[in-house]
Amino acid sequence: MDEISKLLYNSNMRTVVTPRSIQTYNLFGEAGDLPDVVHCETIAARSVLHDWTFPPHRHARLHQILLIERGDGEATLEGRSFALKPMGVINVPVGHVHGFTFTPGTRGFVLTMSTAMLDEVLEAPEGLQRILAQSTVLKGTKPMRATMTQIFDEYAGRHFARAHMLRALAANLIGLVARELAADDVAPDGTATSDLVRRFEVLIEQHFRAHWTVSEYAAALSITPTHLSRLARAATGHAASQLIQERVVREARRNLVYTNMPISTIAYALGFNDPAYFSRLFVGATGLSPRAFRDKAQAAG
Repeated sequence: MDEISKLLYNSNMRTVVTPRSIQTYNLFGEAGDLPDVVHCETIAARSVLHDWTFPPHRHARLHQILLIERGDGEATLEGRSFALKPMGVINVPVGHVHGFTFTPGTRGFVLTMSTAMLDEVLEAPEGLQRILAQSTVLKGTKPMRATMTQIFDEYAGRHFARAHMLRALAANLIGLVARELAADDVAPDGTATSDLVRRFEVLIEQHFRAHWTVSEYAAALSITPTHLSRLARAATGHAASQLIQERVVREARRNLVYTNMPISTIAYALGFNDPAYFSRLFVGATGLSPRAFRDKAQAAG
């Protein structure tokens, strides 16, 4: 077993117990993000080690998509139970509580993507982030299966442009899943997702550098801050304030990885008057200082 494989398996069941005793699985050394662009393995690879059962848990920085080729079982997603059947696709957003019981011998794939990779391929105005924030099981399609198989084959190889191909194929699969989810786009209470959430996302894209408050966004939408927060949480599972901060942090990550601007310059460009405050916010959101995040990204490249 190579060194990366050892890391993947040895770190698999290292957990952090929250006050509510929901386990946060640190998959693949998750505290430091993935050791690869994405991770793709068979369902059996990890299931056989745990009697085909995974108790409810969550991943702090990872989004997963599972595809069942053969076999069945049951998934628990945010307290809801779903029967698993062949060609079922499971979407598990970052931070959502999920658990699985597979029938022994079940075949399929698990694709795991870091938030950093998602940041590269998801554009806020398109609304994919909101759509993909639903934890659910949907009927898979032939293009989804074909793309997942390509990802698995590419991941196992070491060909030239491997990282580029993995990003492109993962982005393709995300788009296919989001398209199916959007075809039945409803909020958890069964009502149609409000157009106000989409307008909110567009406004965030326009004004995140100005550090608008929730009240300012609500005023622009002609609703109350409480109503905006309620809509945001229903559609995405996150508070409006968190969505605003996440957009700032996402831009900071991009600048740290793809530019050589000094950290202070990045802070000022993002509307911060105090680079030290920017650094504290970044640490709170990512667990790493801006400099440590940049060093790690450069080392991985």
